[in-house]
Amino acid sequence: MTTHTAPGRIRIIGGNLRNSRLNVPDLPGLRPTAERVRETLFNWLAPIIDGARCLDLCAGTGALGIEALSRGAASVQFVERDPRVAQVLRDNLSRLKTLGGEVTALDAGIFLQGAPQAFELVFLDPPFSLALWTPLAKQLEQGGWLTPRAWIYVESQRGSVSVLPGSWQPHREGTAGEAHYALYRRQPLAQA
Repeated sequence: MTTHTAPGRIRIIGGNLRNSRLNVPDLPGLRPTAERVRETLFNWLAPIIDGARCLDLCAGTGALGIEALSRGAASVQFVERDPRVAQVLRDNLSRLKTLGGEVTALDAGIFLQGAPQAFELVFLDPPFSLALWTPLAKQLEQGGWLTPRAWIYVESQRGSVSVLPGSWQPHREGTAGEAHYALYRRQPLAQA
């Protein structure tokens, strides 16, 4: 069995922070989203990213949220449960002089029990080993965290099965290595 270790640095691939490097701590389970996946995702998001209010849940390195800020997102709320990783994320935001990013060092499930604010774009990319997609998706959908037509990016292990809310309609998807990635659009279900 091979162990995946995070690279020491990854780069932002687009926007005003293009080619900036993010420090990545070498901790078990930390798996930054691959460059080519981020490039594909942000090509999909190009029409809607400018001015978007985003939530980077299970942020890890914050690569997705920082990429969003680099490309014009109004704000990103980063949520990362490991205080060491959260501090590296704060340090990266400070070093890059990035405005609009706020880091909360808290478990994602506990964060979603707090007072909600509706986000237009959510990145849901928890550690593969924890299988948190279904419970976190349910909390996002039922807790008032999504605007009526929000976009939700979900990255999971290829072959894993998650139960996502029926109102999340698949928009685009792909695979890269061990990862399956998909962008969903929220379509509120009609009340019977």
